Parts: sequence; structure tokens; C-alpha cells
Amino acid sequence: MAHNDVKKVVLAYSGGLDTSVILKWLQQEYGCEVVTFTADIGQGEEVEPARTKAQAAGVKEIYIDDLREEFVRDFVYPMFRANAIYEGEYLLGTSIARPLIAKRLVEIAAETGADAVSHGATGKGNDQVRFELGAYALNPEIKIIAPWREWDLLSREKLMAYAAEHGIGVEMKRDGTKSPYSMDANLLHISYEGYDLEDPWVEPGKDMWRWSVAPEDAPDTPVSIELTFERGDITAIDGKAMTPAEVLAELNRIGGANGIGRLDIVENRYVGMKSRGCYETPGGTIMLKAHRAMESLTLDREAAHLKDELMPRYAKLIYNGYWFSPEREMLQAAIDHTQQVVNGVVRLKLYKGNVLVTGRKSDSNSLFDESIATFEEDAGAYDQGDATGFIRLNALRLRVEGRKRR
Repeated sequence: MAHNDVKKVVLAYSGGLDTSVILKWLQQEYGCEVVTFTADIGQGEEVEPARTKAQAAGVKEIYIDDLREEFVRDFVYPMFRANAIYEGEYLLGTSIARPLIAKRLVEIAAETGADAVSHGATGKGNDQVRFELGAYALNPEIKIIAPWREWDLLSREKLMAYAAEHGIGVEMKRDGTKSPYSMDANLLHISYEGYDLEDPWVEPGKDMWRWSVAPEDAPDTPVSIELTFERGDITAIDGKAMTPAEVLAELNRIGGANGIGRLDIVENRYVGMKSRGCYETPGGTIMLKAHRAMESLTLDREAAHLKDELMPRYAKLIYNGYWFSPEREMLQAAIDHTQQVVNGVVRLKLYKGNVLVTGRKSDSNSLFDESIATFEEDAGAYDQGDATGFIRLNALRLRVEGRKRR
């Protein structure tokens, strides 16, 4: 796009190295006014310093939004109703945060009369796709500026040199310590990429992990918790009612203390390359196990099996950035319909990295009938002789084929 077409742009701004450089670069290269937007989605860092940095850069319109409840209620919870896992392991912690950020970028652009939005995602990763597909779905006419696809500042050294040249103060810190990794955090997870993780054979160092103790160092005494479900969502822990964000924060705390939720995977990015990443998702790991346990008691067999068949497609849609697509919304409607009966309580035991289901109950929606399932005398609740015809009918085609083979 022509640079003079953009008078005002909304930048997804963290105050870190990349977005601090992007802020100055936009002012210089596009000669436009920049509005900064910083989202608090539970990354565990103070977001207010971004305001000071933006003010120092001459920004007049600064948005810092607490989106934690919206994030869990409207994005994380719906995804967990589907039991979504990408490629059998990844709980989609980064993927599910991007559509919310894209949504708010577009909203702020409308509020401020901005011509464009901008982000700090590189041209190699998935996030550029997620941000931009989300933005275009919500405003088909929005202009998007992706500096990593335009500039020549393609290394950390060049970014640092640019920052020094233009007097941009940047501090790459988390929890008061420097980290060599590319990290992304929100209430659902924290991710680690780059540095020595670029060799898939290298084991992550013990000092890399931030949210969880190593399973071997977790307490020797197991912790038991009870999770209450209403329509597929957790509403209470040990009988105490909590908001969605409070639930996830508490499960992160309990899970991390018991060594739960660490993951080391090589995944297939949407752009075509393989990428090695490490993740901590303690609360999400507990939520998934508990939700499946609640569904095992309350969902009809065929509905549950169909959900499992649809899940990989649903997870792929989220991973690739299609949260606002018609097909994701269609699948969500079907998934949410099944969750009307997913009500009850699941009891779990947490022990040294393991999440063990020790009980589940549903007063109103349990499909478990002890009088039928019992190994004891069932007083005629189930006629075992019925199984003879059932088996013979299902064996018919196998017997016909078997005769032909003989």
C-alpha cells in the first residue's frame, strides 16, 4: 500500500523490543499517527509500563485493556468444550489469544478513526495469519501493516542497533530475569521458542520453565480437587464459585505446583515449516482431563464419538487462524448444543505431573445406569440373550466374506 494512504494506525503494542521498534518505524516510514493497544490477557507481567514507553514515543491515544475474563469466557471455554488439541498434543494457548487481539484492534481502529492496524508477528510464523484473518473477517476493508514483511531489520542485532540509534529503551525481561527465548504468555499457557530449542535434540534446561515445578520435584503427597461443570464450563473449584478467569488462574497455580502441564513438541506451522516449541499449560491440562471425564458420564455415545471426529478439524481451524470463519462457528454451534447436558462434578487427583480422574457424578444428566451395567443380578434390567441376535446380525457380512475367502 502507498504509505501516504495511512494517516493513523493502531499497533498491537507490548513495549518490548519488536513493537517498540515498530512504533518508531511506523512514525518514520509511514509518517502517520500511531495508536497503541496493549492487552492484558493474563501474561503475568505488568502492562502499565507500556503506557510510559508509548507516551515517551509521542503517542497520544493509548489503550491498555484488561481482557482476562473475556479471553477465558468467550475464547478459552468454548474451545475446551470441543476438547481441542492440535496434532494430538498442543492445547492451542497462543492460537486462541490471537482472534481476541485482532477483534480489539479492529474495534479500536473504528473508535479512533484509524486507517490501518499493525502487529509484530514475523513473516515466518502462524501469528501473522491469525491476526490478519481475524481482522479481515471483522473489517474486510481494513489496511494491515506487517513491518516484518516490509523492513530489512531481520535480526535481533539489527533491531537492537535501530533501537540504540533512535534512543528507544528496551528491556527484555520476565519476572526480573533476562531470557534468551522467544516467549508468549497468557492465562492459558506460556510458550518458549528459539535459542537452543532450535535443535530438536536439545533438552530444555531446568531454569527455562516459569510456571511449573519439575514433576520429579513436585510434592510427594497428591492433591485432590473437585470441579463443578455447568453446560460444559467449569464454574466452581471445591464448591467455591469462580469466574472463568479465576478458575483458570487457580488451576494454573495448583497444576504448576504439582508439575502438571509441560510439553515439548515439534509442530507443523500453517506456512509450511516445522517448529519446535515448549509449552506450560497446567490449568488447561487439568481442564481437558476433567471435561472429558464429565462428558464420559453425560454424553450419548454417538454424540461423543462424532465430537471426537470433528475435533481435529476444529483444532486445525483455530491453529490456522479461522476463529471467525463460518465453518468454525458452525462447528461451535453443534458442540455447544451437546454441552447442555454436561453438568456435574469431577474429582481429580494431581500427583507429580499426572492428572488422575478419581470420580465423576451428575445428579441430573448421568447416563450411567448401575442396574444395567452391574456384574451382579440385574433383576431383568438387561436380557443377555438379546446379544445373540445382535452379534449374529453384525457378523453377517463378515461371515459372507469369510465363506468367499474359503
